[in-house]
Amino acid sequence: MRIGILKADSVLPHLARFGQYTDMFPETLRQADPRLEFAAWDVERQEYPDDVDACDGYLITGSRYSVYDSLPWISPLEDFVRRLHERRKKLLAVCFGHQLVARALGGRAEPAERGWTIGVQRAEIREPYPWAPHDRRATRLIHSHKDQVTELPDGAELVGGNDACPNGLYRIGNHVMSVQAHPEFSPEYARALYETRRETFGEELYARAVGSLDGGTDRIEFAAWISSFYRTP
Repeated sequence: MRIGILKADSVLPHLARFGQYTDMFPETLRQADPRLEFAAWDVERQEYPDDVDACDGYLITGSRYSVYDSLPWISPLEDFVRRLHERRKKLLAVCFGHQLVARALGGRAEPAERGWTIGVQRAEIREPYPWAPHDRRATRLIHSHKDQVTELPDGAELVGGNDACPNGLYRIGNHVMSVQAHPEFSPEYARALYETRRETFGEELYARAVGSLDGGTDRIEFAAWISSFYRTP
């Protein structure tokens, strides 16, 4: 199975030792499914596959940008999302991608009233993904965002969230799986990223977020959910 990574940002230069997002996703997802293959397109440069059938499914990465920014590459990415949606092509949307899919398909994303949400967040599962275990009522993943989905896209079903991020997980049918968190982030990368923004966060929020990284995450189990998503008809 071939997954197309739609790369919406690059890792900050001084964090390049952790690899690019095009490295993080394969490394994480292959721990759950070594058979997955990957290709990548830089959507900031408006690079796309010639045919949506070039891959069995796609994923949109996170980004330092906001979906409402006036950047020339955002509207074409929304158009591509609508094409994938019309074809019922499998699409995993992560953080920025989570917000962009919502916006492209009739929902809304905007700055969160609470500001930044960082650290490991426990999302309560309200209606499990059909391809995930139905006995799991929560998942713990790393967050790093100051925008949120405030209105779900057309046809979406809320999967779960928490007080900090109510619309943290949603799906559309069996072809869109969307998550505000970063299942591709390792605790080591998150710790280094938070250090970069320490002054922006403030010491109290920074310390709480870094401390939460010591409690572990469910990222590999979530990677298994993603693998099942891609393989579910």
